[in-house]
Amino acid sequence: MIPLDVSLTDGIDDLVGIFRDPRILLGIPLALFGAVFMSFGAQYQHRGVQKVERLSGKTTGGLSRKQLTSLLTRPSWVAGTVMLALAIVCQLGALSVAPLILVQPLGAIALVITTVLNARVSHHKPTRQSLIAIALCVGGIFIFVTIAAFFATEHVVTERELLIILGILAVVVVVFGAFWMLVRRRAQALFYIMAAGVIYGFVATLAKVIISRIQAGNFEWLTLLCVVALVAAVAVGAYFVQTAYSVGPPDLVIAGLTVIDPIVAVLIGLLVLGEASTAPAWALIGFVIAGAIATWGVIQLTKHHPQIAGDGKPAKPRVR
Repeated sequence: MIPLDVSLTDGIDDLVGIFRDPRILLGIPLALFGAVFMSFGAQYQHRGVQKVERLSGKTTGGLSRKQLTSLLTRPSWVAGTVMLALAIVCQLGALSVAPLILVQPLGAIALVITTVLNARVSHHKPTRQSLIAIALCVGGIFIFVTIAAFFATEHVVTERELLIILGILAVVVVVFGAFWMLVRRRAQALFYIMAAGVIYGFVATLAKVIISRIQAGNFEWLTLLCVVALVAAVAVGAYFVQTAYSVGPPDLVIAGLTVIDPIVAVLIGLLVLGEASTAPAWALIGFVIAGAIATWGVIQLTKHHPQIAGDGKPAKPRVR
């Protein structure tokens, strides 16, 4: 007969997610606070970018070097940047206690907050189609996070996994950079949103990897290389985000970032870091379905956003 304490121990060892490590739940409120800061930061940064473009008289072809410098003198843009910095702090705190595939998707709540804020600022009332699109985004992410809370696990990141992540990031940056050179004069918001979302997905992944290796006392040259890659990715992604604000409304930008960013990070977490290695087949299918729902919501929002004109550019706001 097997002793009761042995059976209980074996059963606990087989559990994953919040059952094995209740600390995972601490990452949820931190990620939600980060989403709130992201929402307000996006709105203020968008206001600063629009102001700089009006003053300079240049509104096509992406932000110039002079416009980027001028952003530093706009109080609204600086305030938005501070809020986004706070969002990053909250996100890093969440990543330090919870798996990537659980924390990253929670930023979708920023979409709801930003949509409400932008509707009040631009005086564009959300349409029925755009509200349905937002519901698809948030609903898909909610399903994904619920599944991840029960089956997400963390493993020690190996050097091979680090090199794979860095290699893919290098290819992604080169591809988007080359494409940007070709289409920058006629690129619309969706291109910049996709580019920023994909690159920021790697930013979140690298941040998680660096935190994990520091916690394990494993800070060496490869971890330092990850830090350099993280800083470079943040800079490239930031340019695409600021340019997206110049050609599209902030809630559309947030919609793309809060869906594309976590999808990329989650794919890396699943395929490279093995954060769902213990998940059953039905959970993996649920991940795919939930991700597809959220992605479809973003696509529909780009089509039915009340502030997007027929040519894909933001309509002029009504002035009161």
